[in-house]
Amino acid sequence: AAAQQRSLPPAPKAPQPASAFKLEANVDRKDALFKKGEPVAVTISLTKDGKPVSDVEVSWTFSKDGLPPYENGKAMLKDGKAKAMGKLDEPGFLQCRASFRETPTTAPVTALAGAGIEPLEIRPSMPRPDDFDAFWAAQKKKLAAVPMTVKLTKEKSPSTKIELFDAQVDCLGKPVSGYFARPIGAKPGSLPAVLTVHGAGVGSSNTGSPSSWAANGALAMDINAHGIPNGKPKEFYKSLADGELKDYRIEGRDDREKNYFLGMFLRLVRAIDFLTSQPEWNGKDVIVYGSSQGGFQAFAAGGIDERVTLICAGVPAGCDHTGVVAKRVNGWPKFIASLPETEPDPKVREAVRYFDNVNFAAHTHAKEAIVTVGFIDTTCPPTSVY
Repeated sequence: AAAQQRSLPPAPKAPQPASAFKLEANVDRKDALFKKGEPVAVTISLTKDGKPVSDVEVSWTFSKDGLPPYENGKAMLKDGKAKAMGKLDEPGFLQCRASFRETPTTAPVTALAGAGIEPLEIRPSMPRPDDFDAFWAAQKKKLAAVPMTVKLTKEKSPSTKIELFDAQVDCLGKPVSGYFARPIGAKPGSLPAVLTVHGAGVGSSNTGSPSSWAANGALAMDINAHGIPNGKPKEFYKSLADGELKDYRIEGRDDREKNYFLGMFLRLVRAIDFLTSQPEWNGKDVIVYGSSQGGFQAFAAGGIDERVTLICAGVPAGCDHTGVVAKRVNGWPKFIASLPETEPDPKVREAVRYFDNVNFAAHTHAKEAIVTVGFIDTTCPPTSVY
């Protein structure tokens, strides 16, 4: 900052050399699934320039998906390998974080392994609010009072077989903002509808996804998460990300009527309104597809809108916000800190339950779902997803 004030360029950062060491941690069972209390073996491997390293010490910490209880251990490597043993006496995920330092002053090289401990027995940390359905019904009623005014601006299509548009659709608050694509000459009532949604961050909708889906026979729309204009320079989105949208993930977390995700989720409903109003829609198939924050939106759409028939959620965020109540990790956006020094704010704890995938999933009308989970994902932890 001082350099900028003097109108001088900042000093260049010295490049950090890539470590010659590679540390790996792997659960010894291929599916990485275990019973409660069953020993979990993890093999830790260290190489330097591709060759096994021996007679040096590695350390590890077992945890409950990153939270207490912790169990620490150390071992000397032989032929580049060491064995760590841990267990978990409840349904959840046992995480092993391995670490190696070449010297006490060098940065550690780390690796993660994860094992599921009867994960299908993991239950939501809190029950669904009694008025969950009534709350979302009231929000949809407000949305329905807003006329669905649509502005389509033709964009250059990557194919002569599809049409591509920038689509702006009026909604409560900010509009639905996306790119819409459809096959040229499709018969009325012949196409499924596909809505693709974005992970965390601030950016434009993309044209590639809807174009690809349309080329494969779908009405398709990709919308950005914030109802902001598409196709602007990178600086436009960076300014928003550094400014008014910097902390959007926790905005209004203590009030269900002001939670930032309320507007985001109602834009999903309005996007589905738009797609299902097209004459080519087949009247039955609505697919919502996204990862991380996009997976959060996919579950929300399925839980709020009865027209959704298939949820595709890759490593979904938004799961089990109140995990801390059950002494478990919760997922992004981390409305509640995973390790609070005090009990979570009761207003936050109650408000975020209306925006929780565990409740959207329990309420969904979708007949099918495709969900992926990362056993060593620390942003959308597997405990919360299961």
